[in-house]
Amino acid sequence: MRVSVVRPRDLGETELTAWRKMQDDLPRLANPFMSAGYARAVDEVIDGARVAVLHDGPDLVGFFPYELHGRRTAAAVGGWLSLGQGLVHVPGLELDARALLRACGLAAWEFGTVLPGQPWFEPYVTKRLDSAVISLEGGFDGYCGSLKEKGSKVVKQTRYKERKLGRDAGEVRFAFDVRDEESLALVRRWKSGQYRAMGRADRFARPWVVELVDRLHRTHTDRFAGTLSMLYAGDRPVAGHFGLRSDHTLVTWFPVYDPEFSKYSPGLILHLHMAEQAAAIGVREIDMGPSVGWRYKQELRNHAFPVAEGVVRTRSAAGAAHWARHEPVARARDAILNNPTLYGMADRAMRRYGRWRSRGVPPRS
Repeated sequence: MRVSVVRPRDLGETELTAWRKMQDDLPRLANPFMSAGYARAVDEVIDGARVAVLHDGPDLVGFFPYELHGRRTAAAVGGWLSLGQGLVHVPGLELDARALLRACGLAAWEFGTVLPGQPWFEPYVTKRLDSAVISLEGGFDGYCGSLKEKGSKVVKQTRYKERKLGRDAGEVRFAFDVRDEESLALVRRWKSGQYRAMGRADRFARPWVVELVDRLHRTHTDRFAGTLSMLYAGDRPVAGHFGLRSDHTLVTWFPVYDPEFSKYSPGLILHLHMAEQAAAIGVREIDMGPSVGWRYKQELRNHAFPVAEGVVRTRSAAGAAHWARHEPVARARDAILNNPTLYGMADRAMRRYGRWRSRGVPPRS
């Protein structure tokens, strides 16, 4: 097998056509984060985006998008922003992950949400998570029916809150594909406030993330698009979401709502409207990402599939050095995430810190 490494922007039409066909042939690869469009958008805002192009004789057999984090260390392209990672490939491809890394000049590749059907990365998985899915294979009515069959009252309760929101604040309206920049800026502000309130790092504090989302918001093709959805009460926006869409899959990315309206569960109202409209235009699933720690995802899901995180390291001095730098921190993190008591304590501590930070009051020592 021959491997050549290029920047995503340098892929030609032959490569892009082959990439799209591989996604068509293996539906799980149709996740928009696995598209060439996403890799090329990331390449416009950072310097480290790369794609390994795999040939078997004269045939194109795979594309491995990644992002350099050093001379010989890499992660998925878009790093911690990406909700679909791995190798885009022809069916039945046989590959050795360490050999692929060596061909790319890498000693380590870190992954966080590798999709199913990537057997070459299985030996290096350290954690598996369920990615929550709204399956729309039976349409929106079929989705609601599947929730009802398992005893869920989330649709009924959410519709009741939506009617109450309409009575209290004005007629409830929903727009699936909003293209004005002011609405996107509002969603970013809300999301930054949410990150601060939760004690998390604000992703939009990084200029390249803002630029990437802006670029994706301006991208509208049948196979790959940024989609901004908004929920209104009267003339006032109360919730919004920006995500990525392929022809059959919508991945939720930045859902958020105005905390002033929290008692109405505007996020759930938004998601039900998104599901109804998505089904109407032929979307077959809404991938909400890993559900651990997110009650709303567990309430809305009617399907799930596993995603994996871990790291591939070559047998080399650079691979060993990467292990020494990262493994102790990774083990401490996993110990917290795998223990509900410790996770709850850490989450509460971060939220308290977030409240203190939002008020400008330092936490007590």
